[in-house]
Amino acid sequence: MANSSHPAHSDAVQASLFFESPDEIYARVFRELKPRTPVPELHVEFCPFANADSFIRLEDGRLRVRISDLLAGAPALVTEALAYILLGKLYRKPVARIYAYRYRLYLNRRDVRRQMHLVRQIRGRKFISGPLGKHYNLDEIFDRLNQQFFDGMLGRPLLGWSRQKARRLLGHFDPSHNAIIVSRIFDQPEVPQLALEYVMFHEMLHLRYPVDHQGVRRCVHTREFRDAEKKFPRLKEARESLKRI
Repeated sequence: MANSSHPAHSDAVQASLFFESPDEIYARVFRELKPRTPVPELHVEFCPFANADSFIRLEDGRLRVRISDLLAGAPALVTEALAYILLGKLYRKPVARIYAYRYRLYLNRRDVRRQMHLVRQIRGRKFISGPLGKHYNLDEIFDRLNQQFFDGMLGRPLLGWSRQKARRLLGHFDPSHNAIIVSRIFDQPEVPQLALEYVMFHEMLHLRYPVDHQGVRRCVHTREFRDAEKKFPRLKEARESLKRI
């Protein structure tokens, strides 16, 4: 997004924004981004997605915009910001940074994050295989690390192995489903247990130190998280073993 300046709205546009429908907002933004092109047939709908996802597609000369119903009650300025973001990406037009900032700021509001969390719990589907693998039991590893590093005070989440032997996503903690999923690539006799324990410890830290949200800033690995991770014994050796995997 090339332009960092604030959008130059007239007073009339600012006033009328609050009385526009989503279709009218998208049509107005389209005219601003492509003033020489007639506005195509356009339809905006809010859909029951599991996340705050939004999609835009041009099919047979018709623009179709599908937005998570989590955003159905968003302020008009947020709807307008998303219109600039989606149409700008579709037509590869530079869009002022204020729109991305405004949209992220809204999604980072505590009440909105809480609503997204609940919706993911209700609508989202999560494959959880269970803790018992062919060679390792995640329950045993979690309990041992819990006693060693957390005085046994962490509540055990759902534990499971990934469907595939993923090499890029070695593990993740899903707060919406309270689950730690570890790549099945570790469930092999030739993989050192140290590597598996380090991945589990890392995900347990996410359970202990949640993501920090401040304004548009989202910090996944806080200072407390990083300091706690350094207490893992043989940390350098564990990280080296992950590189070999």
